[in-house]
Amino acid sequence: MKTVLLPLLLAAPLLCGCGEKNNPEPDNPQEETVVLRLADANATAETKALYSNLWAIREKGWMFGHHDDLMYGRKWYGTEGGSDTKAVCGDYPGVYSLDLSTFMDDRVSSESEENSLRLKCMKEAYDRGMVITACLHLDNPLTGGDAWDNTSTEVAAQILKDGSDTQKKFNLWLDRLATLAKGLKGSDGKNIPVIIRPFHEHTQTWSWWGSRCTSEQQFIALWRYFVDYLKSAGVHNFIYAISPQMDSKKVESDFLFRWPGDDYVDFIGMDCYQGINNTIFVNNLKVLSKLSIDRKKPAGVTETGVEGFKNPDYWIENIAAPMAGRKMSLLVTWRNKYDPMEQGSHYFSVFPGHVSVESFKTLYDRPDTYFCKDLPRMYVPAANVTVQ
Repeated sequence: MKTVLLPLLLAAPLLCGCGEKNNPEPDNPQEETVVLRLADANATAETKALYSNLWAIREKGWMFGHHDDLMYGRKWYGTEGGSDTKAVCGDYPGVYSLDLSTFMDDRVSSESEENSLRLKCMKEAYDRGMVITACLHLDNPLTGGDAWDNTSTEVAAQILKDGSDTQKKFNLWLDRLATLAKGLKGSDGKNIPVIIRPFHEHTQTWSWWGSRCTSEQQFIALWRYFVDYLKSAGVHNFIYAISPQMDSKKVESDFLFRWPGDDYVDFIGMDCYQGINNTIFVNNLKVLSKLSIDRKKPAGVTETGVEGFKNPDYWIENIAAPMAGRKMSLLVTWRNKYDPMEQGSHYFSVFPGHVSVESFKTLYDRPDTYFCKDLPRMYVPAANVTVQ
C-alpha cells in the first residue's frame, strides 16, 4: 500500500524503522464490537492487540510477507537493513517469516551465529512495527533424522508416552523454545508476539508429524501437547496457527483435516503452492474465507509462491487479483535463497533485476496491500475488536 507522508514528521521513527505509518491508530470500519478468543487466555496485552488487528486489517486488505526477508536475499547475507523487498519497492514487508527450529533441536549449538542473526532480525522487525510468523522444521526426535524423515510411525506416540526418552528430548526442545519466547523483547522491553505454526503442512506425508506417520488422534494430541506445554511453561506471546498444505482444489473438510479444536487454534492458514493456477487459488481462498468467518478466527496464506517464476506480471495476475476482497490477513511468499552467482533458481519473491520488478511495484502501490510503512499500530488494540 502506498503511504501518504505528512509534510513534517512529528515523531522520530522506531529503531531501524520503516518510516511514518499510514494510520496512527488502527482503523476498523466494523460498527459492532467483535469478540475473539485466543487459545491462551493469559496472552500478553500486545499479543491480544496483534490478534485484534489481524482480524481488523482483513476488512481493508492484506499484509505482504516474505520468509527470511531480513536475514538474507538473492545476492546478500546478513547485511544491515537488508531486504530484497525493500531493495525493489523502498519498503520492508508487513510480515517477517522465519524458522525457529534451530533454536530448539540439536542444531542449537552448530547454528549459534545464524540464530543470533535471526534473533536480531526478529527484534528489528518488531521495532519497525512489523508482524512476525514462524514455522518449525524440527528434526526427528526419535530417529535423529531431519523434519523430512518419515521412516517411523512411532515418533508422535513416543513423544506422548510419559517418561520416554523421546518425550524427554522433545520437552527439552520445548523448554528451549519457551526460554526464547520469554526472553524475546523489543526495544520497548515488552515480549514480542509471534504467530507460530507448529507441525505445518500436516496434510502431507513428508514430515514425521504428517499424515503418513501419525493417526488423527495422535496428531491432535501432539498439537494440544505442544500448546499446553508452552502455556504451562509461561509462554504468553504466541498466536497458534494451523497451516495445512492446499495445493489443489479443496473443500472445507480438507482444511479441517485433523483439526485440534477451536480452543487450540487461533489462526487458520494455508500453504498453497498452486503455481499460477488462479482457479485453484481463488477456490481455496473462498473456502478459507468462509471458514475464517464461521469460526471467527483470522486467516491467511502462510506460504505460497512459484519457484524460479518468470512471469513479469506475476504479482498482479497471480497474487493481487486472486487475493482482492478475500478477507485475508496476510500472504507470505517463501524465501529467496542466498545465491549470489545465480547458479540455481530457488527463489519465490522479487529481487532487484527480476523480470517482475515493475509488477511488484504496482502491487506495492495498491490500496489493499499492506507493507511496513502502511501498517497501523499492530500492537495497540484495534477499534471494535475485543480479544479474550
